[in-house]
Amino acid sequence: MNIAVKHASALTALSLTEAAEAVAKGETTAVELAKAALDAIVAGDERVNAFIWLDAETALETAAALDKVPMAERGKLHGVPLAHKDMYYKAGKLSTCGSKIRAEFRPGYTATVIERLEAQGSFALGGLNMAEFAQNATGHNQHYGHCHNPWGLDYCPGGSSSGSGAAVAARFVYAALGSDTGGSIRLPASLCGVTGIKGTQTRVSRHGVMPLSFSADNVGPLARTAKDCARIMAVIAGHDPKDPTSAKEPVPDYEASLDGDLKGLKVGVPKNYFLDDVDPEVMAAFEAMLEVLKGRGATLVPVTIPHIEAVATYGGVVSRVEGATIHAEWMRQRPQDYAVHLNSRLYASMGIPAVVYAEALARRGPILKEIAAVVFSQVDVFVAPTIRCKAPTLLSTDVDAGTPGALDAFNRLSLNTRPINYMGLPSVSAPCGLDSNGMPIGFQVQARPFGEGKALKVADAFQRDTSYHRERPPGFAV
Repeated sequence: MNIAVKHASALTALSLTEAAEAVAKGETTAVELAKAALDAIVAGDERVNAFIWLDAETALETAAALDKVPMAERGKLHGVPLAHKDMYYKAGKLSTCGSKIRAEFRPGYTATVIERLEAQGSFALGGLNMAEFAQNATGHNQHYGHCHNPWGLDYCPGGSSSGSGAAVAARFVYAALGSDTGGSIRLPASLCGVTGIKGTQTRVSRHGVMPLSFSADNVGPLARTAKDCARIMAVIAGHDPKDPTSAKEPVPDYEASLDGDLKGLKVGVPKNYFLDDVDPEVMAAFEAMLEVLKGRGATLVPVTIPHIEAVATYGGVVSRVEGATIHAEWMRQRPQDYAVHLNSRLYASMGIPAVVYAEALARRGPILKEIAAVVFSQVDVFVAPTIRCKAPTLLSTDVDAGTPGALDAFNRLSLNTRPINYMGLPSVSAPCGLDSNGMPIGFQVQARPFGEGKALKVADAFQRDTSYHRERPPGFAV
């Protein structure tokens, strides 16, 4: 192996915070990071299909300009190449939303989160593959080709932020924005063996981001480590006047709380719902994770999550009705341009009675209040497997192909993630093992509203004593 290849491999192996610190110390440059990332994409993305579009020329020009910025003017992410789910608007740039309908869409304005990332010195290489209009949990896309899991190309990478999870896992980029309405950050994080965070509902601005559900959409990153996610969240979180729904809650320095010390922290282990019918291999990894947390000083407390079955039902009602509302005009004008499963989902959602939707919204506040009183009066966080089953294959979850059992496998993926969106809680998914097929297993940590710091603290503490977050998919290890 020649020196150049060794150097490129070493660069792509860095975490986001390590890459940013290497640039800050003058150990590498934005151009070198960009070239290493682009070389990795050229070498590997034909197999993964993580990108819908790539703009290498602009990325290299931007990197060269960033390398000329004086050290004193550089931000927390200076010189680090990223890529984002292709639903984040950048003025004049393509934003397909994974759809045929928006195949040539170029917005006239830029998403607030993109502006905030760029203000700290990051830049994007292109737009990442995703489920059509962010509406499936698997990574299938009939218009741009299915995204594949780098850990096993026949396996589901998770969705709807499929390209985000796959690109980070394959070491194409250091981090990527996803979106999470029912698990679409945490599912690909779990299945691709990376770390992802969905903040508290309203924590991050959604201005300039393709909507799916007014009440459940969340913006957040997928990255190598909890520390990486903490740095990005500190940059993108906070009130935005362009998004009146964004919270005015102060944003702490999330990284500062990542000290590995869980002494005195009470971690809830659900007695109901979240551990129902969990695959034995997933359960074994989850239980091993609990032992690591105990070793770090955490106290495990059994907890019952009140009304969780209702939460799971109400969450589905809210996201489906609001999704159908957003797509109603296109569904009347261009129904043939949607994939079969999405067309069917949207039509069926239009038949949900208004009174059922109103009930789901009305019950949200009281249920969250009771959860706060019953659960978070006993514990600081509660944990669960991100996904109850082992990683399924793309074929086994392809509902459009008519695979027997595909619908059940498809729906099973988000059983543990979707209720968290209805509750509006912050949630972090991190890798905690590999199954017998060599595919990643993840766990998720939930905290009280605006408790992102505690959820990240738990994930970071686990990563200090384990190496799952550092492992690379075999076919992408140089």
